[in-house]
Amino acid sequence: MPSRVLVAYDESTQANFALRYALSTHPDAEIRVLHVTDPREWYDAGDVDGYAYEESYRRSQESAERLLERAEGIARENGREITTDIAEGRAAQTIVRYAEEHGFDHVVLGSHGRSGLSRLLLGSVAEIVVRRSHAPVTVVRNDQTGAETVER
Repeated sequence: MPSRVLVAYDESTQANFALRYALSTHPDAEIRVLHVTDPREWYDAGDVDGYAYEESYRRSQESAERLLERAEGIARENGREITTDIAEGRAAQTIVRYAEEHGFDHVVLGSHGRSGLSRLLLGSVAEIVVRRSHAPVTVVRNDQTGAETVER
């Protein structure tokens, strides 16, 4: 059983399923919920004085904090305590790097289950994390079908 579990968390329903899965499946593990913000979303090319960038960054951080408060609420509903963190970068690469740098021995994340052309065009954070993670990864598709653990 893993002792340190990292749960990637965004505003999706699948992320909520992933968190609930981690809480119920790993009752004795330390669980940290990570939200990744992407600086590319804060930058406004027309911004000369830096105001729009700073304002976008501030809003992004506030949104991330509210999101992580929701995750803490889910944990409390399940009788658990978690830790949370915010990291900056591209989601998949940041999740993999964070898990490695902080010594997590398992990663749990939700997946939209896209396939075919939409997956090719949109990419898949879950797919990249599974391919690059040194730790086992559990991908939770929804609360009905359970989860799939992929170990490399």
